Amino acid sequence: MQQRRSSTGRPSGTDGSDFSYRMVVDSRYQKVAQGRSRLRALISIQAVIQLMGAVHLVLSISKGNVPSPLAISSLATAFLSLIVGELGQRRSRVNVLRFYIFAAAAAILLSIACLFKVDLRLEDILNVHLVEAKKFKILEVGRVVFGLLVQMFAVKTAVSLISNMSPPKRTS
Repeated sequence: MQQRRSSTGRPSGTDGSDFSYRMVVDSRYQKVAQGRSRLRALISIQAVIQLMGAVHLVLSISKGNVPSPLAISSLATAFLSLIVGELGQRRSRVNVLRFYIFAAAAAILLSIACLFKVDLRLEDILNVHLVEAKKFKILEVGRVVFGLLVQMFAVKTAVSLISNMSPPKRTS
């Protein structure tokens, strides 16, 4: 069987009428690509937030304050979840992303526990005279709350990414 020689750059054996079909990517793969890029951005934001927490922890240790073991474990768990999440989204590994969700949930719970241990009330924030004295506590609470929000969005993104990565269920 003789193949025709194409002068227009099309593959041999096609007349070009299937071009629009060939250029369409399944929506599931588009969602995976969008989810991976969104998760990458959220993990980057989380890394900056956790780095700020580490700097705060080092500064408080240098001032002679004894850090809470809960704060140290929260920070360590969050860093672990960041590493696992980055590996999971980079290599598109569903099991690694599931472990990321578990580690991120543990970090969220530890962060909430840290918030409950901080003795900061709304009156302290609204009192102008105490704001200067409690400036670092207010910044730390804001960092933890913002980190919680970002981490919850990252977990939601990872869950939707896993559902889009998994093959569709066949009904028999």
